[in-house]
This record gives sequence, C-alpha cells and structure tokens, in this order.
Amino acid sequence: MAIYTIGDLHLSFHENKPMDIFGDNWKGHEEKIRKDWINKVKEEDLVILPGDFSWSTYLKDTYEDFCYLNSLPGKKLLLKGNHDYWWTTLKSMRNFLEENNFKNIDFIFNNAYEFENYIFAGTRGWSQTEEENEKFLNRENLRLENSLKQAKEIQEKNLQEKNIKKEIIVFMHYPPITNNQIALNEINSFIKLMKEYKVKRCYYGHLHGTSIKEAIEKEYLGINFKLVSADGLDFKLLKID
Repeated sequence: MAIYTIGDLHLSFHENKPMDIFGDNWKGHEEKIRKDWINKVKEEDLVILPGDFSWSTYLKDTYEDFCYLNSLPGKKLLLKGNHDYWWTTLKSMRNFLEENNFKNIDFIFNNAYEFENYIFAGTRGWSQTEEENEKFLNRENLRLENSLKQAKEIQEKNLQEKNIKKEIIVFMHYPPITNNQIALNEINSFIKLMKEYKVKRCYYGHLHGTSIKEAIEKEYLGINFKLVSADGLDFKLLKID
C-alpha cells in the first residue's frame, strides 16, 4: 500500500473560478490530476490533500467536487485550506459524505489518522508573510497541538501493544516556516510543536505561480519540508511512501 499527496486542487465544478490566472499550466488541471492519479493510485492506497480542495462556499455545493474525488481510486484524507469556505464541523462533513454515498474519504480536523506504519496530524495553519492575527494564529496552533496529542496517543498505544513505533507526519496548508524566519534563525509556534512531538517530515501547499519560489523545501531544525501544491508538483501526485 502506497501513500501519496497533492494539495490545492481548487475544484470548481459548481463555481466559475478559473485557475489559469496563475498560469496557462492550470488549464484543464482537473484532467491532468485525474490521469496521473488513476495511473498511480490503487484502491488500497491513501492520498492526502492538504487544503483548498473546492471553491464552493457551502458544503451542499461541493457535491460535484466530491463526485470527482469519489470517482478516483484510493482512500482520501482532506485538510482545510484558506479557500475552503464550505468547511464546517467534522460531524457535518462526515454526515454529508455518508448521505451522498461518498466512500473512503475523511478529514483531519483536531484529530489524527493512522494508516499502515504512519500517523498523520495537521491543521490549516496561518499566513506568516502578512501581518499576523494573533487570535487565528493561536487557534491554529491549538488545532495542531490537539492533532499531535492524538497522534502521540496512537503512537504510544502501538508501541505498547505491538512494539511498533509509527512515524508521525504533519500536513499543513499554509507554509509553516518562511525564508525570513530561517534567515533570522527563528523558530515559530508550529515548528516548536513539531519538534516537541519529534516530527521529521512536514508537507504543505498554498503557494502558486511565482510564489512557488518562496517555498521552503529542505531540512530545517531537523524537519524536512516539502511544497505539494498542485502546480508546485506539476499536477502530479507525490509518493511519500
């Protein structure tokens, strides 16, 4: 069983939100992703999508976007992005999936997800390139902490019962670290939490077009960071295991 990731699908089957404002490479991006997905992913595999899945404002309007996702092979795990205005409570979203018979789709939202030898944690995060809003930054920090706490509990249970230590991997939508912070040798609250829970890998999205050049894609303070926005991956799923 394999694990893949790709973020920022920005599906708009119900809306009129063309993504080619970020470049001609976005034209027909849904079909590019679909073809690569079908070529790589088997039903027993997992695909993690860290945010900006649908442009719809309301959950009911995401139906066609989830139809697209449901038609693709594998299990799917979604996080919230800054444009996922449709995102509601975990219970409401799971009820929506069940009511519409959408299978093998779930969410990370104040929780963690175990698959094979890994445990996935994460949250949307917050912009650290603009003026920070302390309220939202603190909320996202708390959500990451809640997710990591559950991941740690799952990890310890596996260690006690099966003598297996499963790796905790973090996914976020916003970049958790900036070039400026690295230049100043700074460590923010997201990085502090990841280090506290001994996270070694973090995948994130959000950056498109010319902003991709700002991505941190290297090891920093013992954590390997990788951008996985759709155009950052040339609309091809990245295999992480």
